[in-house]
Amino acid sequence: MSVITGLYAWGDNIRDVLYTWEQIGIFSYVVPFLLVFAIVFGILSSTRMFGENKGVNAVISMSVGLLALQFDLVPSFFSLIFPYAAIGLSVLLVALILMGLFVTGNEKSWFIAFFIIGALIALIVVLSALSSYQWWGGWWWERYKTLIITLLFIGGGIALVLAASKKKDSGGGSRGFKLIPWRE
Repeated sequence: MSVITGLYAWGDNIRDVLYTWEQIGIFSYVVPFLLVFAIVFGILSSTRMFGENKGVNAVISMSVGLLALQFDLVPSFFSLIFPYAAIGLSVLLVALILMGLFVTGNEKSWFIAFFIIGALIALIVVLSALSSYQWWGGWWWERYKTLIITLLFIGGGIALVLAASKKKDSGGGSRGFKLIPWRE
């Protein structure tokens, strides 16, 4: 018997099940705890800060996950940022599909272009989610946000021009500009 058939037999649909989960706190507490736990556990396991001892990593990850839920800041932030992130990923996916339909040729330049577009979408997602908090969206942000965004675009443009000029000047003994300088 499938899950859908079981839900239909109980008289519920997916919307009712998700609403019930939301009412009992699955999305406010369990999912954020699992996300924080998994991220901290992954970081501790990959850095091997405490050796190969997975028990210590699990206890530290569980402690950080539970401490993150002590106040309502993490669940409310997650409820703000993930809808914005889903919209941003949808925009990036549509752009990627359209690019695949109409563009052929130099994949490396398109990879760089989509990386820049993705970084801009990530910046917009984070700024949109943080703008709802009083400590972030105060009077200074409302007054200077246009200036800050303009300066970021100008700085990014200058960095791109400098990177392009270093690539063109890479004659003789110079190897030119590299995105990842430690790889050969």
